[in-house]
Amino acid sequence: MNRNKREKEYYSIDVGDSTFMVLKRYQNLRPIGSGAQGIVCSAYDHNLERNVAIKKLSRPFQNQTHAKRAYRELVLMKCVNHKNIIGLLNVFTPQKTLEEFQDVYLVMELMDANLCQVIQMELDHERLSYLLYQMLCGIKHLHAAGIIHRDLKPSNIVVKSDCTLKILDFGLARTAATGLLMTPYVVTRYYRAPEVILGMGYQANVDVWSVGCIMAEMVRGSVLFPGTDRILKLNLHPNPRNAVLSHPFCLTSCSYLCTQREKLPSYCACFMSEDLKRIKPVFTADTSQARDLLSKMLVIDASKRISVDEALQHPYINVWYDPTEVEAPPPVITDKQLDEREHTVEEWKELIYKEVLDWEERTKNGVIRGQPASIAQVQQ
Repeated sequence: MNRNKREKEYYSIDVGDSTFMVLKRYQNLRPIGSGAQGIVCSAYDHNLERNVAIKKLSRPFQNQTHAKRAYRELVLMKCVNHKNIIGLLNVFTPQKTLEEFQDVYLVMELMDANLCQVIQMELDHERLSYLLYQMLCGIKHLHAAGIIHRDLKPSNIVVKSDCTLKILDFGLARTAATGLLMTPYVVTRYYRAPEVILGMGYQANVDVWSVGCIMAEMVRGSVLFPGTDRILKLNLHPNPRNAVLSHPFCLTSCSYLCTQREKLPSYCACFMSEDLKRIKPVFTADTSQARDLLSKMLVIDASKRISVDEALQHPYINVWYDPTEVEAPPPVITDKQLDEREHTVEEWKELIYKEVLDWEERTKNGVIRGQPASIAQVQQ
């Protein structure tokens, strides 16, 4: 693209404490959120004639960790295509050359709220089970391609007023590997599975534990396992290592505890089923079904924890089952070495720049996330 023409397509605007340099097609920018991975604002896209969300990645080339995260998020967002995964509408940079390249902008579907706000409402069975069903559908789509999200939490799940739900933020997602030992400090601590806290290898159903924590939080209206670092502090037992918690919602397995006794955190935690009584029994499922599903998600022994497929078949969830949603074609990961890659910041920068240019080329040809010319207007 001609350098002067490219310069004319962009304009600068202050959004909160950050300056956005965006295409002129995006107007009425308003800040809606921020986090470690970036700053997000809403905007109106004059090309698509719809409201969108624009995420400016936070200092993507500050170090190798930030750069790898940015690359992983971009690659995965380009390949996933499911109604319960946030859709990527555009990717751009205002810089004209690799040497100048420093900013990455991701344009996504705009939703009404994140799950943190929904948690403050008192949900009935119908809404709660439908939200859980959609979470599981989105996770199944990721797992079908060997993608473990690893950072599921209410702030990474967005909804619309019609109860439509989508999962977002793939900066920490990675592909699964048998017996792989992954860092225990990745997932936000409130939603981390025991095997993560214990520094053990883990597999795809680590995401199921996170969904269980989110489900409990939607019931309780507050975080299930608040704490700091490696400590769980819901209900504290004076002698946690010697205790055998007999409550049906005890998050322990006796045989498992025997083998992991010395690795256990300082406190044991147990979820009291009385919290589930807050769910109004107005749906086809009753409270006992919700309790049963949650007890199977929050099993400390990962080998005995319910899988995504099993959860989707559970009576509390199965009422919503739609094969077109549950069995949608899995995403195809274009970079087969996504997780094994180790590069310098400059090498990561070049890889990300190529991905941005690839997106521009694909949009010019009318191909976006596997979809043909009906969305070709996304092109710059």
